[in-house]
Amino acid sequence: MPHLLSIDQGTTSSRAMVFDAGLRPIASAQHEFPQHYPASGWVEHDPSDLWVSVAGVARAAVEKAGIPARAIAGIGITNQRETTLLWDRRTGQPLHRAIVWQDRRTADLCARLRAEGHEPMVAARTGLLLDPYFSGSKLQWLLDHVDGARARARRGELAFGTVDSWLIWNLTGGRVHATDATNAARTLLFNIAENRWDEDICALFDIPMQLLPEVRDCAADYGATRADLFGREIPILGVAGDQQAATVGQACFSPGMMKSTYGTGCFALLNTGADRVASSNRLLTTIAYRLGGRTTYALEGSIFIAGAVVQWLRDGLGLIRHASETQALAEAADPGQDLVLVPAFTGLGAPYWRPECRGAVFGLTRNSGPAELARAALESVGFQTRDLLEAMRADWPDAGGVLRVDGGMASSGWTMQFLSDILGAPVDRPAVTETTAL
Repeated sequence: MPHLLSIDQGTTSSRAMVFDAGLRPIASAQHEFPQHYPASGWVEHDPSDLWVSVAGVARAAVEKAGIPARAIAGIGITNQRETTLLWDRRTGQPLHRAIVWQDRRTADLCARLRAEGHEPMVAARTGLLLDPYFSGSKLQWLLDHVDGARARARRGELAFGTVDSWLIWNLTGGRVHATDATNAARTLLFNIAENRWDEDICALFDIPMQLLPEVRDCAADYGATRADLFGREIPILGVAGDQQAATVGQACFSPGMMKSTYGTGCFALLNTGADRVASSNRLLTTIAYRLGGRTTYALEGSIFIAGAVVQWLRDGLGLIRHASETQALAEAADPGQDLVLVPAFTGLGAPYWRPECRGAVFGLTRNSGPAELARAALESVGFQTRDLLEAMRADWPDAGGVLRVDGGMASSGWTMQFLSDILGAPVDRPAVTETTAL
């Protein structure tokens, strides 16, 4: 029987899952890797950690499934978006650590470009705002700060990619430099109306276009893996950014259907079909998926900190040992206390777009403790989601009344019930919550 191998490369860990022909998960493997914070608001990953962790979990998942490599009909890749890498085409060696989507080091550059009046043109062509969240300004920073990088880029010696491109390059042994339309749409360099890299915007960021990967459909031929990885070559046949992958996994195929994924951040997408809806509420217009050359669009709201706030309770404060402990703490919290946590650790995303903001806790008393902080952390995800959905419904009044949810935090019944209560709407949780991989 044929099987599928799904690679899900996320912000804090890499996961691989094997699905049978009925799309039932039969094996998985996961590996966390280090986060690097070289300065306030800066977030980086070691590119070798991304690749080595993916190769390891992919092989481990196939081994756990107990099937031979010849039983894998194809590989699909989904990935953290916007994270920016630059490497040598000849050696495959990165020139710098990957700059993660959460990184805010280019906030001043984006503010200058906004002040110069460039944002309307950029938004009209890319559907995005001039914000350090996206890849364009991160790539400019790399070309400006890595010695000789821009000159080498102009000579065609370097390659840029989001994480999917980096994985495809390594999986294929450097034979394929490509990305899909959904990841390209998050770079701030891709014209989503014309489905091509935009020369004017590349010039605005002084980015040589020789750097850029070929853009393909989400379901397309991305080459085959090196034979030494699995004992045989396996074709790579699907690629989508993690939030678009979750939209497909949630079967949000009709205009008006909405999903919200709770991973490191929270990302809500509303399918708008063939219509590119320009938001009046500072949401993003993006590509939901491109199949057979036909593009389906979406409105998206991006929250930078969701599951990461639970990780902060664990790693930053030491209040918990496992994420699952937060539900019991929230249930035990004093109902007479009204703590509010604003998790703007790396700025605020949609609909505010305030990269300079930082986190805060309001309502602290002498009796505030771990339980109250845990409840406030979980509630912060619900409050942020409500902001996004209110903005979506203002832009698209026909948005559906049901929110489909997935991701790690979707397993918390307390959190999802709180979300349903403050939305005043049903929250629909699937049997397989890892719909990004699905």
